[in-house]
Amino acid sequence: MPEDEIPWGGSRGRFPNPDTRRWMDAMAARGWTAPTWPRMYGGGGLDATRAAILQQELRRRGARPALFSFGLWMLGPVLLEYGSEAQKQRFLPPIVRGEARWCQGYSEPDAGSDLASLRTKAVDAGDHWRVDGRKIWTSYADEADWIFCLVRTDTGRKHGGISFLLIDMKSPGISTRPIRLISGSSPFCETFFDDVAVPKEHLVGPLNGGWEIARKLLQYERQNVAAAGFGGELKRIEARARQLFGIDAQGRIADAALRERIAHADMYEYATRLTMQRAQREVDAGQASSASSVVKYAAAHANQQHYELMIETLGYEGLGWQGAPYETESLEQTRKWLRSKGNSIEGGTSEINLNVIARRVLGLPGGA
Repeated sequence: MPEDEIPWGGSRGRFPNPDTRRWMDAMAARGWTAPTWPRMYGGGGLDATRAAILQQELRRRGARPALFSFGLWMLGPVLLEYGSEAQKQRFLPPIVRGEARWCQGYSEPDAGSDLASLRTKAVDAGDHWRVDGRKIWTSYADEADWIFCLVRTDTGRKHGGISFLLIDMKSPGISTRPIRLISGSSPFCETFFDDVAVPKEHLVGPLNGGWEIARKLLQYERQNVAAAGFGGELKRIEARARQLFGIDAQGRIADAALRERIAHADMYEYATRLTMQRAQREVDAGQASSASSVVKYAAAHANQQHYELMIETLGYEGLGWQGAPYETESLEQTRKWLRSKGNSIEGGTSEINLNVIARRVLGLPGGA
């Protein structure tokens, strides 16, 4: 799907293809943008089995995703578990309909992998909170309507002094600044909070109880970051390899070493997809799982491996940049290769996820 046709929704949503908007509205009318959410909040009310059948049928028909949304993938599930009834009624239906676009305020310049060291603070000002601080790597902050944000409400405790706030991005005192990556423009932004007033009723869960919510949301984030940027390139890579290196007498890619690496990548991708399905079944069944860290690590590795192969099969065309006399598609792949370097950082670094896997999945002892 072309980047400018991705249906993010929101008050500033762009739909250059009118059919994209019609498809989103039609799916939302049935609640099928959030098929397992309760009908009372705009969802489809389907159980896990029926939702899986719906997704299978949509894939079989080659249907595009109706809505891309951090609200669907991350905020909605934790609001269903931790939000008040008033918060669910107010915030969930606009997410389902694609009317409100959300971004995530977690990482800070001095609190990346050590998220609990965050310094953005919310001070009790009577009938509201006053928020001051700075977030970084805030995806699409410059286009979002709302942000779900971790803030410090108790300076005396590290993990136990964090709260979870919902903040209107139109509030006075909020500003954003895009971050340019090595691949060119990017969705990432810095987000600044300067004496921002936030209503008290926008606190999700108990005061200073945000760390539990943050950890639960990270499970959803890692699974969805993995799924959103995973797969779909191997057929193109194989076709390019056949074109560049030719085929042998058996109709295979002539370069045996490259052929073996593509086959290995194919098997790795298949195993990762099975792991994704298992993790999703555990979530649907309400089971505690650390499989999201496995999925995030594996998908990041697979995607980076795919683009390394892609650049190799592009040959000299993979050396192009802006204005270079090469195919537009090749330039796009070169930029995606550069962008893939961030896969092992966003949504939890690969090193942190390996630690989680070692301790919580494999039960290995911690280091000194």
